[in-house]
Amino acid sequence: MPDRTPTPANTAKYIFVTGGVTSSLGKGIIAASLAKLLQARGFRVTIQKFDPYINIDPGTLNPYEHGECYVTDDGAETDLDLGHYERFLNVPTSQANNVTTGRIYDHVIRKEREGAYLGKTVQVVPHITDEIKRRMLMLGDHGEFDIVITEIGGCIGDIESLPFVEAVRQLRWELPPNDSVVIHLTLLPYLAAAGELKTKPTQHSVRDLREAGLQPDILVCRSEHPIPMEMRKKIALFCNVKINSVIEALDADSIYSVPLLMLKEHLDERVIKKMRLTGGSALPDLEIWKDFLGRLKNPTEEITIALVGKYVELPDAYKSINESFVHAGALNECKVTVRSIQSDNITPENIAQLLHGVDGVLVAPGFGERGFEGKVAAIKHVRENRIPFFGICLGMQCAVVEFARNVLKLEGASSTEMDAASPYPVIAMMEEQKNITQKGGTMRLGAYNCELRKGSKAAKAYGRNHISERHRHRYEFNNQYLQAFEEAGMIPSGVNPDTGLVEVVELTGHPWFVAGQFHPELKSTVQNPHPLFVRFVKAAIQHHKNEL
Repeated sequence: MPDRTPTPANTAKYIFVTGGVTSSLGKGIIAASLAKLLQARGFRVTIQKFDPYINIDPGTLNPYEHGECYVTDDGAETDLDLGHYERFLNVPTSQANNVTTGRIYDHVIRKEREGAYLGKTVQVVPHITDEIKRRMLMLGDHGEFDIVITEIGGCIGDIESLPFVEAVRQLRWELPPNDSVVIHLTLLPYLAAAGELKTKPTQHSVRDLREAGLQPDILVCRSEHPIPMEMRKKIALFCNVKINSVIEALDADSIYSVPLLMLKEHLDERVIKKMRLTGGSALPDLEIWKDFLGRLKNPTEEITIALVGKYVELPDAYKSINESFVHAGALNECKVTVRSIQSDNITPENIAQLLHGVDGVLVAPGFGERGFEGKVAAIKHVRENRIPFFGICLGMQCAVVEFARNVLKLEGASSTEMDAASPYPVIAMMEEQKNITQKGGTMRLGAYNCELRKGSKAAKAYGRNHISERHRHRYEFNNQYLQAFEEAGMIPSGVNPDTGLVEVVELTGHPWFVAGQFHPELKSTVQNPHPLFVRFVKAAIQHHKNEL
């Protein structure tokens, strides 16, 4: 047989996570949990997601199609799984951490047009797979990480993911021995009529994986019930893995419990042994994680927050917001129950009933006019009734419009996104956006600086005056109206120091009425809950006590 390809210059090791039987098994959570365990042993770990869809990125996808679009510091519009990676590891991701089939093909086709292939026929193998491999190794090339975990989106057997699987097969041959591991996540369905778990779908999934040239090293089996030892032996026998590499993944009460469940199953130990990793600590240091879980599962307070948005039927559409409430709730030792309210259904007549009993209201981000007036009506109610309010992106813009209409008495005030002919365009398109015709990747994206006004609620929440937050928008506060707003009690408590763009507004004389043009939910992690969410939850707890 031919020799393996010489060892690449990088020293990182690679873990590939695939999935079978069905989608939505939680590859991202398993990858993040394993990464957390390895990080807790002292290894430098990152995770990347390879998605098989042909979109360049999720930026133009409807949230109902693919959940929320997660934005990184460098302005990449990425898969929501990158949010899990950051929340678990407390390490920022970037464009390099999310690659789609569309991005791969776009790069290869551009190179072909430039003549980079010297007239050769451009094919899936080797040209597409070579580009996939280049990107799979990219994060390990610079010595920044010891371990790179790659999650392969989709399901084994899908046509779309075949080039990714083939690229992994090639890399397994090209990388030095013990420098890569394949983990395959499957499902053991429980048949109530038979009263037993069934292994056949897992066997078939592994068979499909092996037909593509990949032998899994470790099987992680999702299950509603404990897996008997005899069944583990059967799975190991028919799937060609060692019995201690059949990992049980029971349904958990919280995604944040999964790292401890995987620790109990020795998943990290199996990976360390197979990859012959050295230099890590004997046991993972999970004290901060366990403290977080203790607070999460033993709250001393309970509040209800209304989440007003237009995509509430799909929880993943506001995944980072919901997780931010988990983080902030745990820090405040408070259980936060989120009541989702479809903004389309809100009217001035029913808003009091819909918000009855809530301790705070968050108006969510979004695009387009559907549900806009419902959000404005909700904000009017919370402003007048002194209910804690938090607005994010479009939520801030709705707060500005509501204040203009009902406090400044500017009849017809609106955003030019909703009403291009508004006589009082208090929210308008940013100048640099006006000549843009291409939708994908052209918004104001990524991290921008913000200076907070001393003594403001926002500055007190952060504990400092200079911050950096992530953005995703085309429209902004119209500074022509700035003086009128401030004189009436809505102050610009956060401003971009370079452009003068209003980043935060808040009301004086209100217990908690703060709204930001940016997306604070994208920077909340287990280790560092976002300060605006922490203070919002604290204000809601106080409101709850006052109402008793």
